Amino acid sequence: MPLSNKSAPSEIVIAFSHAPTYNLRLAMVIPLYLTYLLLPIVLVAIGSFGQSWTNSLLPTGFTLRWFQELLADGSFRRAFWTSLYVALGTCAVTALLAMPLAYSLYHRASRGGAFAGRLIASLPVAVPALTLGFGYVLVFSSDATPWLGTLPLLIAAHGVLTLPYLTQALVADLRHLGLADLEACAATLGASPWRQFITIALPSMRHSLVAGLVMVAALSIGEFQVSNLIASFKHRTYPVVLLQAFYGATGYACAATVVLLGLALCAAGLSARRTGAV
Repeated sequence: MPLSNKSAPSEIVIAFSHAPTYNLRLAMVIPLYLTYLLLPIVLVAIGSFGQSWTNSLLPTGFTLRWFQELLADGSFRRAFWTSLYVALGTCAVTALLAMPLAYSLYHRASRGGAFAGRLIASLPVAVPALTLGFGYVLVFSSDATPWLGTLPLLIAAHGVLTLPYLTQALVADLRHLGLADLEACAATLGASPWRQFITIALPSMRHSLVAGLVMVAALSIGEFQVSNLIASFKHRTYPVVLLQAFYGATGYACAATVVLLGLALCAAGLSARRTGAV
């Protein structure tokens, strides 16, 4: 004990001696990271109002023409609403699957079955989206399963891609809340496992569920690889149609990108607000 008491002040002194160096490195890294992150967004936003942008760092002139043309383009309007429908459908699918899956993973954390559940839930993150997309093309383009290009298949594909993110968020929230103690008290009062899930688990997950669904919607709206492979001409999502804009005028492509960025930023802001409210 005396030995540990003497060494404690020296450890504190060493920690404080390294603090200025750590703060200096952090102060250098953060501006670089923010520049790398925000500079492309700022340039795209400026380009959407530029009249001409050719072989220069910044565009010349000012115009609202690109946004007017974007609003008048029927293909972009259809793609915009398709992306919203797919995002809402994806949220519904992932919510129905993620809540019981997260609840099961939370209770089986110490059993062998939990590893299989975590593996299945995490596979869409480990497997490239392009690989999944080609798999969907092969499976759902046959005479037995002629569902390639349909809206339900697109929603299901987005659900597979976003399910791990919502599931992990719910599992982390359940662990943080210490749900086992509440359920043990409910069990002593005669509550069945199903009643415990309905009256305790679901209300406990409501904050993380809302924040997670906003994240799911943002991921669905911005998803491109799988959508580009399996979406039909009728059900093309916004990112798929956005690719075509880059073959035309630069200002038009920037204006179309700003709309997508606006949706993503709104979703990120809502998610951060809900997360802070937990």
